[in-house]
Order: sequence, then structure tokens, then C-alpha cells
Amino acid sequence: MRCYTLGMKFRALQENLRKALRERIAEGELTGLGLARETGFRQAHISNFLNRKRGLSVEGMDKVLRVQRLSILDLLDPGEINKRASIAPPSEDAFENVLLVDGAVAARQPLITSMKVKDILKFKRSFLRKLRPEMEGDRAGWERFVIIRADGREGMSMYPRLLPGATVLIDRHYNSLKPYRKGESNVYAVARNGNCTVKYVEVAGDQLVLRPHNHAYPVEVMTMEPGKQVHDYLIGRVCYVGIET
Repeated sequence: MRCYTLGMKFRALQENLRKALRERIAEGELTGLGLARETGFRQAHISNFLNRKRGLSVEGMDKVLRVQRLSILDLLDPGEINKRASIAPPSEDAFENVLLVDGAVAARQPLITSMKVKDILKFKRSFLRKLRPEMEGDRAGWERFVIIRADGREGMSMYPRLLPGATVLIDRHYNSLKPYRKGESNVYAVARNGNCTVKYVEVAGDQLVLRPHNHAYPVEVMTMEPGKQVHDYLIGRVCYVGIET
């Protein structure tokens, strides 16, 4: 029974690796030929793996993970990992550790692995606990709070609510368009082209309307993909902005 369970878990890891690789190929970040060259495998070997015609050995998986800079944690089902598995070290005082990551990581990674962390910042635990979640879709397994840093264009498009270089705390358990405060528009981190943008969000049919705060910048319109809903694009609500002076 133990061998059977381990075998099932190993096959699940391989399937999740296939999914991760196929996503990178679909996004133009990788090719089967390129992966074959990086790993030293024959292209047919890689193609058969991607098309579920064969598996990889433990050593083969390790090689693919290494060249693609993936961790085994990237392949685990978020539902099987509780919050204690977070790579953020536990805080012993009144503050909580929150991870600073790139926008693309905030948009796509339910759980943040160590290689994706740029910095760890502290927030008062009492402040974080007071924030109300508003989840839609499958978000329970996502690490709730992450931080990104606004770049020049993002910062100025939301001026004065943001500035270039500002740290932006995102509540990824709030991916609903429901106003957090009555009469006040939420600011969201929104998934766009594999990265994220910070804007006000409205819906017009099958399109998301992304509005800047600074009227010198244009309104952007993004058509939702078939089968996707608004909450699939909302990374989370911006609940705090830190601006260094």
C-alpha cells in the first residue's frame, strides 16, 4: 500500500511538471528543443514525456527541475500544503512576515517558493487579521498576502495613490469586485500578459476596463478569454501602499 501511494504521488508530480512545462511552452518561454538541449535528453524523449507517452526517472525529473529553476514545491497540490509549509519564517512578535515577489509570481503562484522571494517585510499581525477576505473561485489554497513593488509606469499611472518604487500589499483572498468600503472603488492587482498591473477595474460584457487614477494615462481594455471569469484575472485587492520618502 505504501509503495502504491508513493507511486501515485510520483505520477501526480510528473503530471504537474508536464503542466508547468506546457504552460511555459504556450507562453513562448520554452520550446521542446530548447529543453532537450538544456537537459541533454533527446528531443523525442522530451516530446514523449510532454505528450504522456512516457515518464521520467527521479534523476530525469531532478534535471528538468534544475534547468527550469523549479522546486518540487512548485509541483505540489496547494490543497495538501498547510500554511505552516510557507517558506516565510514564523514571526515570534506582533508582526507577520510577508513575501515581496515579482508581479508575475504574485499573479500565477498560489504558494511562493524560496527562489521566487526578493525580500521579506513585516506587517502588524493585528492589521492583517482585520482585513476582510472576499474569495471567488478556487483561492483557499493560495498564500493570502504578497507584496509587489510598483515600477515607474505603474506607479505614475496610479499617482498619487501610488508612486514608482512603492511597495504594494495585495490580499489574494479578495478577488471579488464587491466594494470593500461603501462608495469607494477598490484598487486591484490584475493579471495581464503573464504579469500584473495595478488599476481600478470595471466590467463591460466580456471585457475588463482597467482605469488609472492619473488621467494623463490611458484607460486599457482587456478581453477575457473564453471560459474565464472576472475573478480569474483579479490577483487581489490592494490593501496597503508603502511609499518611501
